[in-house]
Amino acid sequence: MSRMEQQRRRLYEMCAMAIAAGRADLDGASRVGFDIDLPVFSVGRAAELAAVHPQTLRQYDRSGLVVPQRTGGGARRYSLRDVDRLIQAQRMSQRDGINLTGIARILDLEEENRQLRRQLHALRMNDGTSVFTADMDGRITEMRRSRRARHWRHRLQTPPRELTGGASYRPVEAQSKSVVLWHTVSR
Repeated sequence: MSRMEQQRRRLYEMCAMAIAAGRADLDGASRVGFDIDLPVFSVGRAAELAAVHPQTLRQYDRSGLVVPQRTGGGARRYSLRDVDRLIQAQRMSQRDGINLTGIARILDLEEENRQLRRQLHALRMNDGTSVFTADMDGRITEMRRSRRARHWRHRLQTPPRELTGGASYRPVEAQSKSVVLWHTVSR
C-alpha cells in the first residue's frame, strides 16, 4: 500500500472516530471533501470504530441493515456512511431497545431526510449556475452550468430571420389530416 493510500485511510479513520464521538456528521464530512460512500474499512476496523463485535456486522449484513460493498475477492468493505449506520444501529438497539426492523426503518428515514436537506441546501445556494437533470435511472442530479453553454444557448435563442423575396410558402394538406406539408409557390 502506498504512502498516499495510508494517509488517506488514516484521514478516513479520523473522520469515522469523530462521527463515533459525535463531533462530526456525514453532512459535514461530505462538505469538507470526504467521499462518504468510499469503501475503506475492513470488517474488523469498522467493528472497532463502531464499538460492535465483528459478528454483529455480519448479522447486520445478512439482515440488510448495513450492507457493505465487496472487493473483487468478496471481502466486505465499509464506508463512512456504513460506519455511521452501524453506530446509530448499535445505539438504538442498546439504549432504546428497538428491534432490527425498526432500526432499519428509522435509518432509512434519516438517510432520506439527510438527502432532502442536502438538496434543499443546494437549491437555496443556487446562483443560477446549476441545472437539475434526470439520469438514466431516474435520479435527479445537479450539473453546473458553464458560461460556454450560456453563450451558445443565447445564440440559439436569437429571433428567426424573415424570409426575403422570391418564394413564399403556403400549407398543403397531406393524405393524413394530422400532417401539414409546406409547398413552395413561385411568384
